[in-house]
Amino acid sequence: MAKVKEEAKKKYFERIAPYRKSITELKDKEHRIEAVLKGHNAGDPYKRLSLTEDNLTAASYHLVMNSLSVSLLGVKNESALNDAKKSCSLAIIQLENVFTALINVPFSDYEDYLKATLSFNEMKRYDLVRKTGLALSMVKIGYGENSKWKWPMVELDARLAAIAKNCLDLKTLVQGMDPRNEGYRERIEFFNLTRKMLQSAADDYRLKYEVATKRADDFRKAISYLGALKRLSMMLGRQNEAINLKRKIEIWKKKMDSDHKNREDASRISRVDGMNKN
Repeated sequence: MAKVKEEAKKKYFERIAPYRKSITELKDKEHRIEAVLKGHNAGDPYKRLSLTEDNLTAASYHLVMNSLSVSLLGVKNESALNDAKKSCSLAIIQLENVFTALINVPFSDYEDYLKATLSFNEMKRYDLVRKTGLALSMVKIGYGENSKWKWPMVELDARLAAIAKNCLDLKTLVQGMDPRNEGYRERIEFFNLTRKMLQSAADDYRLKYEVATKRADDFRKAISYLGALKRLSMMLGRQNEAINLKRKIEIWKKKMDSDHKNREDASRISRVDGMNKN
């Protein structure tokens, strides 16, 4: 039995050797580009988009290494999964640098960032967001249910939702949704995906607040994502959606304020009881 395990390990390390080599090469390339990025040149956004692609490639290699570990050794490679998560995080950081991490703000606040990447057209933007989302999904599948990384993965998903929203050129989106325009189907699909991602981000941060943290900033983030969703509905003239989201935001804000007041009251009572005992 021990011999079988040693043979399996040997085969595993032989199989992953090319992936480890490629990851090292990608990391070396990243260091070279990062050194150039310190100059803040006009071409920096495109370099960052290239780094995003490289980090997603590295994530895919880490995921393959985990799959090989499962198939050849019968165990997950937690280190490979953690590295895949880190690569996804680095990809998201680069996308945030290019398109911003702003959530519930007017389009004018981030419009200039889209203008800085004119030759990276909308379909390329959409594809890159989808690829990042797929990589995140594969990492979550690798970790499995009830992973300790559940909430950090929620945060990465939510950050990607904000990026997806910021990849939409709201000045051209409405006319682009005319069925006669080229790219209509892809545009509609990505818009619907973005709305779904924003709603999921809001729901997940609300769940995180309720079952894990009770931190007001998690609830505020949930409300912020609902606000971003409401802006999109208003922009497209979907009044009923916007009204329903406005009501939901108001209900969530009341809940957050009520919880905050109840915690303050409980804390005050606890302090009074403590002083009385002394």
